[in-house]
Amino acid sequence: MRSLFTTNGLLSSMPYSNVYVKFAGTFNRTVCVYTDGIIVTCADMAVSCRSVLRALSRCRRQLLITSTPSSLSASQNAARPHPIRSYAAAAKPAQKPRKEKGTTKDVKEEEKKKKQKQKIDDTGRHKPYGLTAWAPVDDVYLVRFYPKPVYDAEVAVDMLKNFQRLDFTPEDQPVFIDLQLDMKLEKKKKVDPFVSTVHLPHPFKKDLNKVVVFTENPEQARLATENGANIVGGAELVEKILEDEITADFYVAVPEIIPKLVPLKNKLRKKFPKSKRGSVGVNILKMLELFKTGHEYMVERDCYIVTQVATLNMPKEHILDNMRAIVQDVASHKPAEFGPLIERAITSSKTSEGLHIKCDTFLPQEVKEEA
Repeated sequence: MRSLFTTNGLLSSMPYSNVYVKFAGTFNRTVCVYTDGIIVTCADMAVSCRSVLRALSRCRRQLLITSTPSSLSASQNAARPHPIRSYAAAAKPAQKPRKEKGTTKDVKEEEKKKKQKQKIDDTGRHKPYGLTAWAPVDDVYLVRFYPKPVYDAEVAVDMLKNFQRLDFTPEDQPVFIDLQLDMKLEKKKKVDPFVSTVHLPHPFKKDLNKVVVFTENPEQARLATENGANIVGGAELVEKILEDEITADFYVAVPEIIPKLVPLKNKLRKKFPKSKRGSVGVNILKMLELFKTGHEYMVERDCYIVTQVATLNMPKEHILDNMRAIVQDVASHKPAEFGPLIERAITSSKTSEGLHIKCDTFLPQEVKEEA
């Protein structure tokens, strides 16, 4: 406001911008207060000074609202009060420095090396790393403070038989073997998890496996029936299998009928005929001979095999022969130049603890030629 009237008709200066009060005259007793686009008129000179100040305060509030310059304002260069901001803008996040090309691969390789467990060589040490000693002194000790003993397969089988006599458990309980595999090949390649069927030298099952043969050839159907196939048929068996009217241990098929068996994939799942498992082929006699008396095992959880090899009431030599047949068949799934496939082997019965065994004795040993 540039000027303010007084009761004696004189104008006084006030530091208000774009607002001024004009004394219209003493005869008509009219006072006009001008702002940017706003006119306040006091019609009576006898109005109290309080009313005038109230009107001026309302005019001052309008200054906080930005508006276009008015032709009535006295000066556009005068200082204006600005509203106070009670908040702060969020700071922009700092930009990450760009990585140079070629460094990301190095970082990933370093992270992989850190994640990999470093194998500590304990040879020549007075005790294993992180354990108390190589062997306990007393006959009663805490197992976690000493390395797990690794027994010969013959000794482990004798211990399992001794456990059964001491615990008064059934004599015909199953004997299992647990194998951990090293599936790595060169670079990033790995051995694919596999399913295999092997002939055990001494079968432990009393009954033969039930086999279903899928074929529409009358001659092949006759051969399959004569050689011990339980059920032989074509596409008409699909609905019976879906309705659980037919169940079997193995399903064998010829290549021509596979497209008609697609509805059975979700039903049979792992038992569905596949060429990798040897259940799809032309030689029906050979497949029947394998699956009627064969023992099937598979790789589970990427690198583990747990399968039954015998019963505890069988002679020790028969149990060892069955172990040897399975270990040799498992080891044949990895080329020899990439190292051994079996990392560790554990045998146990249904009610006993697991015993680590040496499986190298089951594998064929290389004969060194003397010069």
